[in-house]
Amino acid sequence: MLGGRPLRFVLRQIAEPENYRSALRIPSTAVRPLDFARRYFLGGGDYPARCPVRTPLGIVAPTVYSHHDVFTVNEVFCRLDYRLPDGAVNVVDIGSNIGISALYFLTRSPRVRCRLFEPDPRNVERLRENLAGYEDRYVLREAAVADAGGRVSFGREASGRYGGVGVSAPEQIEVDCLSIDDVLRDALRDAERIDFVKLDTEGLENRTVAAIDRRLLTSIDVIVFETLSPFNPAPELFALHHAADTTRLTRLPQA
Repeated sequence: MLGGRPLRFVLRQIAEPENYRSALRIPSTAVRPLDFARRYFLGGGDYPARCPVRTPLGIVAPTVYSHHDVFTVNEVFCRLDYRLPDGAVNVVDIGSNIGISALYFLTRSPRVRCRLFEPDPRNVERLRENLAGYEDRYVLREAAVADAGGRVSFGREASGRYGGVGVSAPEQIEVDCLSIDDVLRDALRDAERIDFVKLDTEGLENRTVAAIDRRLLTSIDVIVFETLSPFNPAPELFALHHAADTTRLTRLPQA
């Protein structure tokens, strides 16, 4: 059903208005909208394949390796889960996978600079291919990010989309893990503020966001993370919006 998605997931998504807005954006975003829709809704098509989309900097065509990656392209480029605020230039992308979210950020403006974090070596290789030509605007650390650092077990499955620290999967690899506070402090050495932080780490998001030092929170404008349990670690600093399994914390004007 619908590209192999679980029935429970499908029923939950039917109630999300953002998914209907996303579908309406497919014709204007996807260069081959019928092919994109077939891959997205029905799971059809051969892989790997190019998935061209329109951006403010022109057409880009990331390579996707399964219909699961097409889900990501839709969430990022059509549903706009990680919509950047106007003028944002300093982005931290945690859980960069094969580079789809980073490609979105980098094509918003030639001024955008990204710090990327991805621990899966297979995803890293694909990320570098998808971001070819943008090497001067991103820095990649081949590491996971969580509430604490160290060496951790990372579960990896066939698609590469759903792996994570502590995830039960057919293959387990050991990877480096950085603490979220160290990541943010490092980013702030090069800039006064962090415009945008994105986290997609398959279950560690809430724990990671909750661990951020309050002094660092005051230097971040927007935090977006995947979760079924939205929460706001600092209501006096951020407004919370939750849609389509994504929580967005936006700096309050007076904070």
